[in-house]
Formats: sequence, C-alpha cells, structure tokens
Amino acid sequence: MARQRAAKSETSETRKSRKTPPVKLFVLDTNVLMHDPTSLFRFEEHDVFLPIMTLEELDNNKKGMSEIARNARQVTRTLDDVVNSSSEGIEEGIPLNIPSRKLASGRLFVQTEAISSDLPAGLPTAKADNQILAVVIHLQRQHPGRAVILVSKDINMRIKARALGLEAQDYFNDKVLEDTDLLYTGMRELPGDFWDTHGPDMESWKKDGHTLYRLKGPLCSHLLVNEFVYQEGERPLYALVREVAGNTALIETLTDYTHPKNNVWGITSRNREQNFALNLLMNPNVDFVTLLGQAGTGKTLLTLAAGLTQVLESKLYSEIIMTRVTVPVGEDIGFLPGTEEEKMAPWMGALEDNLDVLNKTDDEAGDWGRAATRDLIRSRIKIKSLNFMRGRTFLNKFLIIDEAQNLTPKQMKTLITRAGPGTKVVCLGNIAQIDTPYLTEGSSGLTYVVDRFKGWEHSGHITLQRGERSRLADRAAEVL
Repeated sequence: MARQRAAKSETSETRKSRKTPPVKLFVLDTNVLMHDPTSLFRFEEHDVFLPIMTLEELDNNKKGMSEIARNARQVTRTLDDVVNSSSEGIEEGIPLNIPSRKLASGRLFVQTEAISSDLPAGLPTAKADNQILAVVIHLQRQHPGRAVILVSKDINMRIKARALGLEAQDYFNDKVLEDTDLLYTGMRELPGDFWDTHGPDMESWKKDGHTLYRLKGPLCSHLLVNEFVYQEGERPLYALVREVAGNTALIETLTDYTHPKNNVWGITSRNREQNFALNLLMNPNVDFVTLLGQAGTGKTLLTLAAGLTQVLESKLYSEIIMTRVTVPVGEDIGFLPGTEEEKMAPWMGALEDNLDVLNKTDDEAGDWGRAATRDLIRSRIKIKSLNFMRGRTFLNKFLIIDEAQNLTPKQMKTLITRAGPGTKVVCLGNIAQIDTPYLTEGSSGLTYVVDRFKGWEHSGHITLQRGERSRLADRAAEVL
C-alpha cells in the first residue's frame, strides 16, 4: 500500500512538473539596469544572471550627476542589499523574495568564474558586449533544457545575439502600453440606442446651469470618472461623467465654449475636443490635466487662455509657471548667456507665438492698450528650467509642462509632486514627436501619467484630434 501511495505521489509530481514550464534564466545587459534600477525585481518567478562585465560597466558609469550615473549608483546599492540579505553562497543563487518584498520569487546569480570565449573569429573579445554574449553562450550550453534569454535595450546587441543563435529580448517592463492606439483618449461616443437601454429609470435635475442625469445600464460600469461622453445628431449631447457606482453613472452637461459669450480670453473652441479641453482647464476641481494632440490642435493656446483668465480675471491662481524639456531637434547650439529666464527664452518660442495671438483678441484696446496688456501678461508668466525643480513647492500656481512627451516617468513624478495646495498642473505634448533618444511612445512619461491618472476625480485627459493651425500644417501632419 505504501509503495502504491508513493507511486501515486510520484506520478502526480511528474504531472505537475509537466504542467509547470521550467523557470527561465534572464541575462541582463548593463543598459537595462541603468534604464530601470528596479529591473532586478521585474522578472517574477524567473532567475536573473549578471555577467561580471555588467558590474564592470556599472562601475564605469557611476560617476557624475546625470540620470544614468544616478541610476548606476542606485543599482549598485540595490545589489549590495540583495547580496547582504542572503547567508548562502552566490554560486547557489540569492533568493529575491525578501529584498524585492515579494515582487520576485526567482534567484539572482552573479558570474563567479572565468568563462572561456567561444565567439566567432570576427568578434573582438575585448569588447564588453561580446563578453556578455560569450556568457550567454556558456549558460546555454550549461543549461540545455532551460530557456536562457539575453535582455538588452541595445538593438545592435540583440541583432548580434540572434545572429549567434541566442534568444534576445527588449526590456518591456517600462512600457505602459505595447500599442499606443489603446491609450485612453478621455472621451467615448455613446451608441445610437443609448437612451433606449439606459433611459427608462433615469433621473435628471438642474444645478448651476448644468443638467445632471443619473443613469442605469450595462455601459455605466465601463465609464470612468471625468471621461467625456457624446452623441451627435439632431439633439447632440456633450457631457462629463461625474460618478460611477456599479451599473449606475451620474453625467453632467458641459459649458459650451464654442459660443462667443463663453469665450476664454477672447478664444472660443473650434471643435468638440477643444470644447472638452476648455471644460477641464476651466474647472477648479480638476487639479491635473493632460492634453495630447498633433501639432496645431491648439494645446498651448487653449491652456494659456485658460491660465490667463484664471490668473488675471478670476484670480484663482497667483501666476502661470511654464517649463519644458530642453531637447534640441537638430544639433545643439551650445551655451546660452543670461539668467535662468533668458536661457530658457529660445526654447519658449511657442509661448511667444501664442501670446501674440491672445494679445490680438481685443480689437477695441488699441496699440497702447495692447502694449499695457502685454506687459501685464509678461509679469504674470514665469519661465522656469526643469533643472532647478527639485525640492520646490508651488502654491496657488498654474503650472504648464510643455513638450511633456520628452520626459521620463521619473522626471514626470518629480515635476507633478512639486504641486502644493491650490496648484493646477497641465501637461501638453504629442507622443508622435519624441526627441529624447531613449524614450518611445510606450515608455514616455506623458503616456505613463495619462494611463495612471485616468478615472481619478481630480484629473482629466483629452486627446485633441483636429488641427486648427492652417490647412498647410494639417496636410503636412497627415502626409509627412
């Protein structure tokens, strides 16, 4: 009987082992660790292997004040904590369960022996990348029944690995979305039968000039707070979702900023998305706004008009602070003279262009009146560099972050956490025009915050669709 039980348990164990795929071994390139210092803990139940050349390159990059140097130092400190957390030898692998706070359940292996290079004659063995490839080849031979995968952000490194018959992957954990077409747009078109399916038990009432509807139906559970819903037709509906609870939702009609009587600093919205954007920008309960859109959709103009109205007319904020990443499109022109504001001036051409437009909205003011208005506006707009943002707190400010697609998620966090009481933060950008060499549409800080803030009652997002700059700019954005 005992033998039968043992036989039964053996068969069940062999079945389990057949069902459970073997744990993979990921070999990390240095650029992965410097790109994401927490990448050691991002491989779940799989094991991680660090070649000695990766540690050597970390040591070479740890000096300086750049983002790469900071990340290299952070990785080194993390590795020190991991190695000290285990009393077992490094050869057996260090469990990552405790140091990662249960994010990873695999083991960390560090190269502890010299590995003979079995690379093709054309590849120089002195090069760090090729030494890492030699380690991957050695591990593949040592573990024939196990998947050994090189993880690198370097495309050429991955191509070389595949040419040598090795499995190589990009590091995907930093990407918010694989496909940016799935990014939250901030609005949803209601189906034609919406009122038939959601209207029977509807409640409606008026408050502060807006109509509110409490609806019940299957679509309500898919709605997000501060998402815009619309329906075109003979009686169009444009509304904002205020509350969602199960299959019940509360929606509120919008202020119509297409009408001249509701103009914002002389500006009226020219399309549906611009109207949605102004409803977010002019709403004091929304502390964080993100506007995405191609060139010429009016992101900066609408934001500045809303900012000036709330600073100079309603006095909701004390001043406008504008900042952006200083990444040149072409060759860098070198050092710029002057104070912080004077150094930032060449980067703020968009601000000057939009202020010229806003200053011409009052036809009755005359040249003297417009000059006085220009001086007043300039005194309430401060231009700041990103380099000096650490440790600051902005109280009662209207903070505009332009060209936000060039920010990393870490830089975005640094900026948004500067907001003190009464401050509104607006992020503007076009994820199709990223100038930072190490960012993609999926890993941009702008994509990151759009995805993370969706559904929060004090934030809103809208993707502007239609260009309003000129027919030439629209055609260029379409065909080029």
